[in-house]
Amino acid sequence: MQLQRYLNHSQIDVVFKQSKDDFVVNEVPLYDFTGEGEHLVLKLRKKDLATWDAIEILANYLKCSPREFGYAGLKDKNAMTVQHISVHRKFEEALKEFSHENIKILETTYHNNKIKIGHLKGNNFFIRLKRVGLVEKQKIEEAMGQIATFGMPNYFGFQRFGIDGENYKKGKAIVEGTLKERNKNLKQMFINAYQSYLFNSWLSKRIEISKLITAFEPKEICEKLNLPLEEVKRAKKQLHPFKILTGDLLSHYPFGKIFIIDDLETESQKFFEKDRVPTGLLCGKRVKKSEGFAQDIEKEFDVEMGEDGARRFAFIFPENLQSNYKEDKNHMELSFYLPKGSYATELIAEILHKELS
Repeated sequence: MQLQRYLNHSQIDVVFKQSKDDFVVNEVPLYDFTGEGEHLVLKLRKKDLATWDAIEILANYLKCSPREFGYAGLKDKNAMTVQHISVHRKFEEALKEFSHENIKILETTYHNNKIKIGHLKGNNFFIRLKRVGLVEKQKIEEAMGQIATFGMPNYFGFQRFGIDGENYKKGKAIVEGTLKERNKNLKQMFINAYQSYLFNSWLSKRIEISKLITAFEPKEICEKLNLPLEEVKRAKKQLHPFKILTGDLLSHYPFGKIFIIDDLETESQKFFEKDRVPTGLLCGKRVKKSEGFAQDIEKEFDVEMGEDGARRFAFIFPENLQSNYKEDKNHMELSFYLPKGSYATELIAEILHKELS
């Protein structure tokens, strides 16, 4: 699907290839490891391998089940990634002899418990763009400046939807009862892809509405958006390009409770100040729904299903955004930090204004 981009520049035609040389990810753990306990923590550098591939190689070497290993998040295959995984310290001696051309154990420590999914603060990224002329350099720097000020839409990246980008269709068919999938893991993956597709569709719609509010006079767009004049006027006054609406559910940022908007003016100012963000629906059971005008839009992307639902940040705020231009090579190197669950490829897609795959 073609997603709405909130920045207004034209497409930037440079080369971005996800590879071990041009895409580097460094995991930032949620907490410091204690240095003691029955679990051995490996700081692992891998290239051209998904997290599960690396775990399978290690499990085969140790002649144990992959389930012995704990990890905080799955890392890209087409990249150089550094992440922490844990295994019982009884395997420590055997691992001293471990060697593999695509995996290097950089250091080890101990911890009291197994690393679990979500035990992750975020990731630091290094990305190299190629065939970047001086005009493209300036456009990229301007886009980076806008993202530093306003953040970026928290779309799910193409990785979420499978090699052909069609996994969500299988998830939709499973939810509607027209497809059976016996493999529990595959079933979960397809349904999650469908939830993600609906979230992306909602977020794209909200960005489209925000752009219309910015571009036109309130009277011109009231009927088109089916919103009262006062609501449009309030939205138009907001400093952030993503306009929050009456009934939106917000969350304190970078973590905290989800709450319904009380004072639109105050909350929109705090969103601009990166103190809180609007959230979108990952549909399912046991999840808070938005109200009012926000709900009028959200309900179009709300599907009943047996899965548990959740709320996801609509926007996130990348940190430590830096760029370095190598004029002799026409390369541009970008580095930045993103919180967990966010996609570096979506930051690049926002800058370049083209869909990646």
